[in-house]
Amino acid sequence: MIHPTAIIHPTAQLDKDVKIGPYAVIGENVVVAQGTSVGAHAFIEFASIGKDCLISPHAFIGTPPQDVKYKSEPTRLILGDKCIVRECVTLNRGTMADGGEGITRIGNSCFFMAYSHVAHDCVVGNNVVLINCAALAGHVTVEDNVMFGGLSAAHQFVRIGRLTMVGGATGVERDAPPFSMIEGNRGRIVGINIIGLRRNGFNKDQVVNIKKAFDLLFRSGQTLAEALNFFEKTAPGPELKPLLDFLKAPSKRGITNAEKTGIAT
Repeated sequence: MIHPTAIIHPTAQLDKDVKIGPYAVIGENVVVAQGTSVGAHAFIEFASIGKDCLISPHAFIGTPPQDVKYKSEPTRLILGDKCIVRECVTLNRGTMADGGEGITRIGNSCFFMAYSHVAHDCVVGNNVVLINCAALAGHVTVEDNVMFGGLSAAHQFVRIGRLTMVGGATGVERDAPPFSMIEGNRGRIVGINIIGLRRNGFNKDQVVNIKKAFDLLFRSGQTLAEALNFFEKTAPGPELKPLLDFLKAPSKRGITNAEKTGIAT
């Protein structure tokens, strides 16, 4: 299952049914679980790769963080099960330069299309999609079921809430609340992710409740703190708990604003 031209470091641990293609390099301190296939010329080091992943040719996983403060300290990347990593994707390991844990963590069933990038110390949830050339800067947190359009980017330390859709060529400078649609040269909330909500089992009443919550929080003319205080007192349904928890959590970048045109239905 290992092509004779592949280079395998003595410290690498490969499950017996792992496939390694021509000229691939499996470097130091790599663990690859069963069912995973690594394509030709791929490069992996200081990483744990889960089960049944597809690593395409010329992908780079666990490579050093693109951080001038990094001094070769021992750090790592963890990739979950059933992930697809396409050509020329770069998934960097962590750095301890800013006092961090030094681990980049990626969940299960994620899809990284060609030339997308995940920087050091990111925490990426399950079922996340980065379309071609989308990029996450360092220390970004992405919750489950998020999709990034092509050529989009997230600023360092930004949080992206679950079931958010980031439009193509959008720059996300501030935290994006769960269920939102973010678009623009500097991303703004332009609606809720109705298609994503429906695909994930939200019924009509729940979608309506989310829409009303967004109108209150981002279009009522109140400050977010005032609107959030009122929102809590209205005993929102369980589908709104992720939104409430997200907005109450500490933020290093602040919360993304809505466009002046309002929240689209």
